[in-house]
Amino acid sequence: MATFILKRDNLKLGLLLGFIGPLAGLFVVYLLTARSTPFSIFLEEFFNNNRLITSIGSLSLLANIILFTIYINTQRDNTAKGIFIITLLYGVAILLLKIFN
Repeated sequence: MATFILKRDNLKLGLLLGFIGPLAGLFVVYLLTARSTPFSIFLEEFFNNNRLITSIGSLSLLANIILFTIYINTQRDNTAKGIFIITLLYGVAILLLKIFN
């Protein structure tokens, strides 16, 4: 199944992967840094602490950087384009969250 997804070149797939990537990245950061804290408290602290918004938000977007690189290097530009678009939207959302927090 995973190899099938990696071989597709589809904007919708890129948008979906771009949306899921940072969420998975956020969960990995949680598992590595705050496993003993309930996830809901981790999220609350993330959304309310400007330093965490920047650091954890950036680390979460690393998942999209990895996905984007894989799809660019395999000439699946439409999928990479979708990942890039969603990454930009996440970046703007993180910036707005930081500004208005």
